[in-house]
Amino acid sequence: MGRAVAARFAREGALVVAADVNEADGTALIEHLQKSGSDAIFVRTDVSDEGSVQRLIDSALARYKRIDVLYNNAGVLLPERDLPVHELSSEVWDYVMGVNLRGCFLCAKYAVPSMLKQGGGSIIQMGSPTGLVGCAPTLTAYSTSKSGIMGLTRVMAAAYARNHVRVNSIVPGTMETPMNGYFLTDGSKRAECCQAIPQGRLGKPEDIEGLAVFLASDESSYCTGGLYMCDGGLTAV
Repeated sequence: MGRAVAARFAREGALVVAADVNEADGTALIEHLQKSGSDAIFVRTDVSDEGSVQRLIDSALARYKRIDVLYNNAGVLLPERDLPVHELSSEVWDYVMGVNLRGCFLCAKYAVPSMLKQGGGSIIQMGSPTGLVGCAPTLTAYSTSKSGIMGLTRVMAAAYARNHVRVNSIVPGTMETPMNGYFLTDGSKRAECCQAIPQGRLGKPEDIEGLAVFLASDESSYCTGGLYMCDGGLTAV
């Protein structure tokens, strides 16, 4: 989903700084964007590491002088190790929290000063229905991290509203992405997921592109602290 939105931002004319711990994937994305005529760079980043995030923001500012939009998309899900509380290891808890929640905090921590200095900006964070309801009872750390993102979104929105820094969260439903491949490759489970979604289909990365562009743009200037569902109606029932 991050790759799809980065490419859409580039097509809309944005100057893109892509960050990922996976250097091969990040480099491939930037090469694709540059071949299409976009101005974009890749910075290898571990969002759970403060020094790495600081280098990311420093690189973005050195190249483009400002940060107008921060899109916090990085996330991990460990289905065979993320378990009910009494079975969950502290190591898995810390790792998932480090990427999913600490990553959002650190990226915002270092991007916000530039936004305050320039007079505004937009921060978009990826949530999940698992952060709203107990729909993934065996994914304790993941669900908790996504709930934390929604809380972080709202407290930041309130803190920076007068500074014209808007903070919102997109809440995608069951998406056709590699992260969900562990259960979507099972035909019966896939069918069950589709049946549970009012629209009757899985989400695709491109389904969230337009919403991300809207929240990044001045057309959403009165929108902050919001949780924007993009789940085919999953959380409406």
